[in-house]
Amino acid sequence: MFNFRELIELWRTDNLLTQALNDSYTMLDTTREMFRASVRSLRSSDSGEMGIDVYEMDRQVNQYEREVRRKVLKHLAITGGLNIIPGLILTSIVIDVERIGDYTKNIKDLAVVHTKKLRCGKYEADIARIEPAVSALFDEIIPAVKTTDKEHARKTVAENWWILKKCDEILDNLITGEDSGMSPGDAVATGIYARYLKRIAAHLMNVASSVVNPFEGIGFHRDA
Repeated sequence: MFNFRELIELWRTDNLLTQALNDSYTMLDTTREMFRASVRSLRSSDSGEMGIDVYEMDRQVNQYEREVRRKVLKHLAITGGLNIIPGLILTSIVIDVERIGDYTKNIKDLAVVHTKKLRCGKYEADIARIEPAVSALFDEIIPAVKTTDKEHARKTVAENWWILKKCDEILDNLITGEDSGMSPGDAVATGIYARYLKRIAAHLMNVASSVVNPFEGIGFHRDA
């Protein structure tokens, strides 16, 4: 079974797969920018305005996903299925990245509906800790994927598993009606936001698992 580094070397010898791989890097960089801008819009703006068009960027991410699929399919058709595993891994990665784009767009949508800066009541400190941690996940996982650094990817996932657990805890407490001293609108928005943050972190960890795990194990993690 190939490891991720060996697969990268195979991709680099094939023009179509190299192009597709570079498209996936662009998708990751774009969703990182989208995430940070959407969070600023929700948490720092009373109007939901922002300096970039997240919706247009999401359309670009979707287009890149289709391009990756097209290039992988064309490669397989030309080569008669040669190096099928790299293509499967790459299409798995871009599915996760496309979902990250969707969730960052959802944060922007939330900012438009919640017309004031979101304040999360008793969960403010937790959310304020989660946000930069998710942002830092992009900075840790993107270079780990580009350099095929298996140990760094594994360590990053293990050290950030708490994000998923804390987001679940916040949402569970809001659902069970724990007194938060928040308005209904803020409580609902906080719960939805926590869910979006969790899903973005989870999809980033899935991307990292493409470096750590064989194809059949992508998206599966040990509970660290």
